[in-house]
Amino acid sequence: MRRIFPAHAYGDAPLGGCYWADTVPDTALHRPPAEGGLRADVVIIGAGFTGLSAALHMAEGGADVIVLEAAFPGWGASGRNGGFCCLGGAKIGDATLRRYYGEDARRAWRRTEAGAVSLTADLIARHAIEADTHSQGETILAHNIRQMRRLRDAAPDVARDYGVTPEVLEAADLPAHGMAGPFQGALTVPIGFALNPRKYLAGLLNAAEGAGARVHGQSPVEAIKPDGGGLRVSTPRAEVTAKRVILATNGYSSEDVPAWMAARYLPAQSNVLTTRPLDQVELDAAGWTSRQMAYDTRNLLHYFRLMPDNRFLFGMRGGLQSSDAADARIAHLARRHFETMFPAWSHVDTPHSWSGMVCFSARALPYCGPIPGLPGAFAGFAYHGNGVAMGSYTGALLADVAMDRPARLPYPEVMRAPARRFPLGRMRRALMWPAYAMAGLSDF
Repeated sequence: MRRIFPAHAYGDAPLGGCYWADTVPDTALHRPPAEGGLRADVVIIGAGFTGLSAALHMAEGGADVIVLEAAFPGWGASGRNGGFCCLGGAKIGDATLRRYYGEDARRAWRRTEAGAVSLTADLIARHAIEADTHSQGETILAHNIRQMRRLRDAAPDVARDYGVTPEVLEAADLPAHGMAGPFQGALTVPIGFALNPRKYLAGLLNAAEGAGARVHGQSPVEAIKPDGGGLRVSTPRAEVTAKRVILATNGYSSEDVPAWMAARYLPAQSNVLTTRPLDQVELDAAGWTSRQMAYDTRNLLHYFRLMPDNRFLFGMRGGLQSSDAADARIAHLARRHFETMFPAWSHVDTPHSWSGMVCFSARALPYCGPIPGLPGAFAGFAYHGNGVAMGSYTGALLADVAMDRPARLPYPEVMRAPARRFPLGRMRRALMWPAYAMAGLSDF
């Protein structure tokens, strides 16, 4: 596999300090490698939210499904993210959506965002997944006065697009809501919830296997080739033939499996830390007692939440290099931002710190559809840091799309539009340096 970050980014080191591994050990997710000659109706590459959701929905429909994962299920972003099941999946505003796709398509996309959250909640309920859910929607915190004006202006649009009543909180209101801090106000949108992503993923894995899907770990895919009327998928120890193939590798994709993926995705690192459990005195000292999942209005945003066990999770974008030294630098930077925003907790240990890849597309929208030039192959990727809900939804969509069935879920035009290439090919990471610099400047 040819990938665009250094090998370090795809190794175990960035995952080493992940708190979620304390709640669902890696060993609980290990599955045996695929071996020998195997056949199935569908081969799914990647055992994260997208791949396991697709496997579950296909297996429930009677398909014979094999899932191939390079490491173990949930090893990638699905097992190490911040656990925000919320609106999102794109990095494109309403004006641009309207200009390129029209008002009807824009509205359909916004409804799909909400539908993705609903689908995830339904999966958790239907399969009795204990995922430590909490938070009544999500709260967006303004980091300056200009952004607070924008949040006030956005409230009617939220009500129109999602059919809910958002709550505008002025700066003076925040302490009473347990959200004190360096913020100029907030907007709470009552859609979404927080969860333990590894527990959710383990629940999806168990449900998919219970429905009949065969899941194999330690089975990195080396090639996908046409084979008669189907496709042949090669791993180091197996050859798997199938009628259909679904690629669900997102930010951990490669440039050559298949070659069509080259330059159509852009991984970007996100970094997370968690504190030890906080006591009530410490919570009161910071003025943050809310269980709301929250993020601020910076382009290089911070996202955070108080978890059910009173650990505080804090994440941020960043990290343009990948090495042991780069990991240490970004962990130090995240800790510094944490202390700046919550100075009352500057004495609190943060024993867990880790990083992982989110995935961007050139259109700033997710893609869900066929892989041109490779009949029978399909892909779903690019959730722009919001893959809990949108990855689960895309997998469910692919379960129908890949089998040439009418989609049971809304399949918006913006997800069907062809995935474009980024400029600069394998050197496209260079685009991130000026983009991050501009984003940082605009945050002032």
